[in-house]
Amino acid sequence: MADDQPPNTRPEGGDDPAQDPTQDAAQSPGRTAEERSRSRRATDATRRAGQALGRISLYSRRDYPHDIHPALVPGLAIDEQRRRYRVDKVVFLIAGALTVAFVIWGIVNPASVSTVSGAAFTWTMENLGWLFNVVAIAVLVFLLIVAFSRYGRIPLGKDGEEAEYSTFAWVAMLFAAGLGIAVLFFGPFEPMDHYQNPAPLTAAPETPEALHRGMAQVFYHWGFHAWAMYALVGGAVAYAAYRRGRVLLMSSIFRNLFGRRQSEGFAGQLVDIFAIIATLFGTAAALGIAAMQIGQGVTIITGVDELTNTALVVVICVLTIGFVLSAVSGVSRGIRYLSSINIVLTVALVGLVFILGPTLFLLNLLPASIMEYFNSMFEMMGRSASWGQETLDYQSAQTVYYWAWWISWSPFVGIFIARISRGRSIRQFILGTILIPSTLIFIAYGIMGGTSIWMYREGMEGFSDDMAAPTVFFTIVENLPALDWLPLLIIVVLAIFFITSTDSASVVMGMLTTRGDQKPRSWVVVFWGLVMTGIAVVMLLLGDATALQGLQSLVIITAVPFAIIMLLIMVAWFRELGTDPRALRTKYGEKALRDAVIDGVDRYGDDFTLQVVPTAPGFGAGAGVDSEDPMYTEWYQRTDENDVPVGYDFTTGEWEDGWTPEEDDEWHGDVENYNPATSLATAPVPVVSADGTVQDPAQDVDAPEEPEAESAPR
Repeated sequence: MADDQPPNTRPEGGDDPAQDPTQDAAQSPGRTAEERSRSRRATDATRRAGQALGRISLYSRRDYPHDIHPALVPGLAIDEQRRRYRVDKVVFLIAGALTVAFVIWGIVNPASVSTVSGAAFTWTMENLGWLFNVVAIAVLVFLLIVAFSRYGRIPLGKDGEEAEYSTFAWVAMLFAAGLGIAVLFFGPFEPMDHYQNPAPLTAAPETPEALHRGMAQVFYHWGFHAWAMYALVGGAVAYAAYRRGRVLLMSSIFRNLFGRRQSEGFAGQLVDIFAIIATLFGTAAALGIAAMQIGQGVTIITGVDELTNTALVVVICVLTIGFVLSAVSGVSRGIRYLSSINIVLTVALVGLVFILGPTLFLLNLLPASIMEYFNSMFEMMGRSASWGQETLDYQSAQTVYYWAWWISWSPFVGIFIARISRGRSIRQFILGTILIPSTLIFIAYGIMGGTSIWMYREGMEGFSDDMAAPTVFFTIVENLPALDWLPLLIIVVLAIFFITSTDSASVVMGMLTTRGDQKPRSWVVVFWGLVMTGIAVVMLLLGDATALQGLQSLVIITAVPFAIIMLLIMVAWFRELGTDPRALRTKYGEKALRDAVIDGVDRYGDDFTLQVVPTAPGFGAGAGVDSEDPMYTEWYQRTDENDVPVGYDFTTGEWEDGWTPEEDDEWHGDVENYNPATSLATAPVPVVSADGTVQDPAQDVDAPEEPEAESAPR
């Protein structure tokens, strides 16, 4: 009655009937003739059912797609589907028109944009600041529940599929997704800013309490909650693509919630449009920050006092040319190599600061700050406008801004980590995505932030209480010994980050506008890259002297629609996990085992074993489950390139119309790694009958006879 091999094998030395539970119950003393006869009939029925276990025909139902029970489908991958990709005109035109219009408006009349965005920002913070806090908390709690529930063992791929990347490579790519400009810009600046200006009602400025609480606040903004948002989108997209065979789109998540027609229609298109807008503004903010810090490096090298925003726009234009060249040249492999080199250089920079900086101070600070983070986490989660206007202002500039930024980045980073996580279990994916990058960021930010605070307290040259964010890291470098060449290296690292981030984000937006094409057309990628850099220019123009004001306002405003989408993702993904084949088998197994144990103890006391036998309808493991419901079966109905249902053999992996990927020049899958899904029922499962003999499940046997009424569980 369980999902695995029946545990009715004969134990070693089982010749003694008293010690061998597989002996015919009729030989046991004290049994009446009727009981012995009933036992023999049940044993015979069990043997016949066991012999037929390997046959798909046992499970075949006319109403099941491809004559296969939904619990036996091993999962589908997107590269097994026959799909044609084209530009989605609705998504492209609406998202493109809105963002291009914004760029034109910002360049022609930045003052007007500043006024409108300022008013929208104020309204959003006063009325919807709570929404971002709710999303951040709810997403983390939801993912932990899923990870430790029965759904945690469901793979992000087909049953038995190996992880696409090694654990080391996977961790390295997760680390790469969370680093870059953040470590070099916010790492040194934000901890010192919290030390000088701690959160209201927490600690006095520039005290030991402010030091540790400030570090904890940084970890709160960049740690578990941030990566939980990435993990939610990434996990849901990976599940839809590699377990359910859908395209790598945000809208694919909502098939179970909206229905196929709506998820592939306007409702799904609306989700993808919001994802594009959120990605555009979130990534543009990072690009604007990168340009600001590159400008600061240029001032150090050239000796110029300060670069104006106009000069920063020129920097962005130069870097954009590099992005366009990379996008149209097709040197994606080179870009990946550059990204890997960039991470190595970033880690090397952090290591230099640790070794040449206040090493002993950092060794004491890091564990103390991490413990303070855990100690004060729930208090920080509870901060909102109810604590007063001062707390509201702080939340607007700090916590809510970061939640909005992570929400804006979640489509981009989420789809990226979905693509590298195929084959991993949901539990491994969630815990790995949340814990590993967060831990590495704690260390990196602890080193960079602790060094800037130590140098500020020691009164080293260049440090003051009103430092601009882009200057802090370069000031640290200037106070380290024998590193005059380092500013030039930092500029190179930032420039590579700008180009690779623009390229990667543009590819993701290209996918969102071409119905999930993993290799979107070059002109689509270039278009979105140009729009993104245009938004970065507008953000800098809106921010006046500091530029951060414009960045924060626009990111928070544009993240509101996607914050609501994040809540819907949790509902949609959880509903779909409940209809997963593995979840269905687990449900059957738990009920079968529970009923069998109760019935066995009731009938035979301690002397019983479990066997798979047919039952009357409504009495078996699947009682209460309508396995013919479309919620269980619709998703694995195969279709051709025109979305017309077509026959498919889950035993052989052959299409009814003879389609093969080798003969289809327009197919976008990976021909070399094409691995069609086959049913779990085709796997050889050895069956041990009641007399201890092993039956071959592949042999051709008659279907089991209808069991007598008394053999059904009571």
